[in-house]
Amino acid sequence: MKFKFIDKRVIVTDELREYAERKIGKLDRFFKSESEASITFAAERGRYIAEITLNNNGMFYRVTDTTNDMYASIDSAVAAIERQIRKNKTRLEKRLRAGSLDRDRTPAVSHDDADIEDTQEFKIVRTKRFPIKPMTPEEAVLQMNLLEHEFFVFKNQNSNDVFSIVYKRKQGDYGLIETD
Repeated sequence: MKFKFIDKRVIVTDELREYAERKIGKLDRFFKSESEASITFAAERGRYIAEITLNNNGMFYRVTDTTNDMYASIDSAVAAIERQIRKNKTRLEKRLRAGSLDRDRTPAVSHDDADIEDTQEFKIVRTKRFPIKPMTPEEAVLQMNLLEHEFFVFKNQNSNDVFSIVYKRKQGDYGLIETD
């Protein structure tokens, strides 16, 4: 597993990094191919925040946990992400199709945080680029929920790979927007 550490308003010791690598590295047993883990450590008002994002073949798992101790935050986040992986890996394998997690996908996500000039009233402060994967609407909803986003863009396998968007409605259910 490849690790990337980000520190925000906190100094992280080598001991803490090794602890996080050891704990998060155990999650590698769930995946057949190389995974990437991004761990963000932060401190706010005396509370310690550990955010873990795992990327395996284009499936993202993200958990954020806050406690009074950074080690406890890591332990709690690892436990939560393990539950998330077990639950959703089983769901994908059973409901959608066998082998859906085994596809070899290599998304190249790039973030451009450079300030873009103010155009009229709107200011774009962040741009994300990523490959759009062919998947079913059920897979897209699952991926959206794993990322804790409000919407998700994908190519709909059920509709000849047209660009589609799933989104979470205020009533709690989901909507689907498709292009012509």
